[in-house]
Amino acid sequence: MSIENGPVHTGGCQCGAVRFRLEGEAEASICHCRMCQKAFGGFYAPLVSARKGHLTWTKAEPARFRSSSLAERGFCPQCGTPLTYETPDGVALAHGAFDDPAAITPTLQYGLEARLPFIGDLDALPGTTTEEDAETDTSLRGIRSYQHPDHD
Repeated sequence: MSIENGPVHTGGCQCGAVRFRLEGEAEASICHCRMCQKAFGGFYAPLVSARKGHLTWTKAEPARFRSSSLAERGFCPQCGTPLTYETPDGVALAHGAFDDPAAITPTLQYGLEARLPFIGDLDALPGTTTEEDAETDTSLRGIRSYQHPDHD
């Protein structure tokens, strides 16, 4: 989706209590630093800078935790979804919180000193789709999602 001033990207948390709209340029990166690993509970933090765009919170704002003397981390106060990395320089949004994360491609990595040694090998691991898993794991059959849909 795009407007006169550039692309428009929307997103929000898992439960839908916090929603956002980013108009304009979106620059995606991955941060491997240990603080980002802990904040996201993952191997790295995929982030999209909102510095060159216009960010609007369209349904509530995230709660915030000061994770360092430089940064605050925003998260949904209802479901806990990590949403932001905020510094005096600007706001970066969690890449996976966008309604269409595939529309924004990461172009840079940070914090390489903490990059986990197996990250480059993940694509080589065997894998299955959720539908394939449901064939052998009966608990997945008929699962219903309570997650907010990927749109407003």
